[in-house]
Amino acid sequence: MDPLIFTPLLKRLVWGGRRLGELLGKRLGDHDDYAESWEIVDHGDDQSVVASGPLAGKSLRQLLDEFPRELLGRDAALAAEGFPLLLKYLDCHRVLSVQVHPDDEYASRMPVPDKGKTEAWYVLDAGPDSRIYAGLRPGVDAEQLATAVAEGSCQELLHAITPRVGECYFIPAGTVHALGEGLVVAEIQQSSDTTFRLFDWNRVDAQGRSRDLHVAEALAVTDFARGPVTAQTPVADTDGLQTLVRCHAFELRAAHWGASGESAASGHTLPIGTPVRLGGDNRMRLITVACGRVTIRQSEASKDDRPSITLGIGDSAILPAATGPISAESESGPTTLLVAQLP
Repeated sequence: MDPLIFTPLLKRLVWGGRRLGELLGKRLGDHDDYAESWEIVDHGDDQSVVASGPLAGKSLRQLLDEFPRELLGRDAALAAEGFPLLLKYLDCHRVLSVQVHPDDEYASRMPVPDKGKTEAWYVLDAGPDSRIYAGLRPGVDAEQLATAVAEGSCQELLHAITPRVGECYFIPAGTVHALGEGLVVAEIQQSSDTTFRLFDWNRVDAQGRSRDLHVAEALAVTDFARGPVTAQTPVADTDGLQTLVRCHAFELRAAHWGASGESAASGHTLPIGTPVRLGGDNRMRLITVACGRVTIRQSEASKDDRPSITLGIGDSAILPAATGPISAESESGPTTLLVAQLP
């Protein structure tokens, strides 16, 4: 099975803008509120559809039904539950609401059961005044948070960070968080769309109406033992990649080519043209290009004989388990390739 490229699903929301098109090359309409590009998803009616090739037109759900072992390999037993991960890009033209996601146990008991939502962000762009709000300040308890929400001062209890391009932030289920104005991020998460909105910055629409909050549910799932969140420290691996996150739901890794503080905020980069090997171990992977351009090829033939696929910034693909070993490389830098896989 060849690498699979899908047509993105674009989501318009009140906090979105135009940078999914301007920065990532997504095909936008005339509106100015494009907030999310769902790159790879199998969640209810939200379905990625193969863009080209012999499987063009098939949804990710159909692929799981027809080719569970070819797609997921060692994790084929998970196919009956749906594709386990969701990959998206977000354009935070305005600050997002303060929110929190449930864990698997809580989500399974909801009237419409879902997966929990643990996620990680990789920062592609940030303005000088951009902020990430992640975690509560030390010592904040449920009573203090509920009071602050009622008084419209929730922001005073949030841990605020000034993020840099190339940083990664890990947001386990139960972590109170919000993405601030001016950010563009890639997000890998469990395949879930359950969000409890805790605070919306006292915003109202043109008719003076505020968005619905889910305060009771948010307080019930918040992990008050988890304090402030900081950027992940990348761990250099022997295969040329870095591990950014390793958790119960996914692993997120990165390959950086070329010396650039923006594409690799901390450390190890590969020389341009140096290939990294992915796959060949009966595991499925998601890949997306966060900076530059990456060419992928089958690893088992000579370079001149191997068909190749070039992915630009914002382009994503699934490398099915049955694809076998893949060579990925950048021919000009700086370049960053994000790689997500099941643990």
